[in-house]
Amino acid sequence: MANALGLDFGTTNTVLAQRAQGEETASIRFDSPAGSSDTMRTALSFIKDPQLGASALQVEAGSSAISTFIDNPGECRFLQSIKTFAASPLFQGTLVHARRFQFEDLMEVFLKRLENYAGDNWPSPVSRIVTGRPVHFAGANPDADLAIRRYSEALGRLGFPELHYVYEPVAAAFYFAQNLTHDATVLVADFGGGTSDFSLIRFETKAGRVSAIPVGQSGVGVAGDQFDARMIDHLVAPEIGKGSQFKSFGKRLDVPGNYYRNFSRWNQLSIFKTTKEYADLKALVRQAVEPDKLELFIDLIEHDEGYQLHQAVSATKMALSGAEEAEFEFSPLGAAGRKIVRRQDFETWIEADLAAITAALDDVLEKTGTAAGAVDKVFLTGGTSFVPAVRNIFAERFAADCIETGGELISIAHGLALIGERDDIEQWTVPVVTPVPA
Repeated sequence: MANALGLDFGTTNTVLAQRAQGEETASIRFDSPAGSSDTMRTALSFIKDPQLGASALQVEAGSSAISTFIDNPGECRFLQSIKTFAASPLFQGTLVHARRFQFEDLMEVFLKRLENYAGDNWPSPVSRIVTGRPVHFAGANPDADLAIRRYSEALGRLGFPELHYVYEPVAAAFYFAQNLTHDATVLVADFGGGTSDFSLIRFETKAGRVSAIPVGQSGVGVAGDQFDARMIDHLVAPEIGKGSQFKSFGKRLDVPGNYYRNFSRWNQLSIFKTTKEYADLKALVRQAVEPDKLELFIDLIEHDEGYQLHQAVSATKMALSGAEEAEFEFSPLGAAGRKIVRRQDFETWIEADLAAITAALDDVLEKTGTAAGAVDKVFLTGGTSFVPAVRNIFAERFAADCIETGGELISIAHGLALIGERDDIEQWTVPVVTPVPA
């Protein structure tokens, strides 16, 4: 055995796995102050700890980070969905209690905290780590090479001798393929928080060993977080000044929409709080036609309501997966924070996103010349796959009996661990572009 570790560093959750006995895989278990779990929310909290020194920070990850944030309002810096910054050239770090952290610093701190939580469960020694990566990273103009350089820098600091990268849907496909009883062409649709990725693979068994022929991949930087942003944009943004105006030199001008794009990305609110844009927003209150709305906007930012907003949106979105309407409740808005949301309206809000996901699916079929009828199995994984409008995309193209779900949280990490033990690992990995020296 190569003693490999599979790392699914997800936008929402992170899972690590390794192969145990035979072909069986097991998730690494973490024991944190918040309890024991084999998945970890991709979140960090930083709070000053005088007992450790004037400049020392107490760091927690996952559910412990959330608990620390809730228990210490105003004192705790809370960051989540760190992965969404990986491929952004615009993200040059963030200040945390007067200390600047680059992306690779945040990833390193997060993984070291997980190693600490794992204790004796942390595998040692590890000869190679196999990390999942999306087909297309999230963001307006994502730089995949930059993201992988940042990943490699963070992982290198943890001392792993071999670094390998595998497309996340390929890893999920490999995990699902362990249960195939015959040769099959498999399509895996992996819906994470930031990306929707598709991988088409032909699996064949020869002499008891699974072999695979990668057929094609596609993806788009649209998934659950974008759906959340649409909901926030329609339910919350109008209550905090979207569409309102301010006075300038005798004219009435619209409040800049970019403030609300930042707000709709609830997982970036902690970053937004430290930007010049936020300073400009606060200065705009004196000129606002409806200052109360902008003051409420600022109040939500100052009190770090991003996590509570995420909880409210997630609950509504989940309820809409099983009902035609659901109540959205976000108490910081007062009476304006209670609304009935119809599934039909929600699906209208995400029409453009559904079209982008559909286009990515069609792309992988078209560029590989694969007819829908030639796909033997379709595996849907990730929380967004439960959204009825997303499931309908597949129901309209594939036979109902070939569509399956499962392994929403573990499939990628376990597939990575299995791939990591293979002697033909290079067949599965994505080549890393080495930057040319200046």
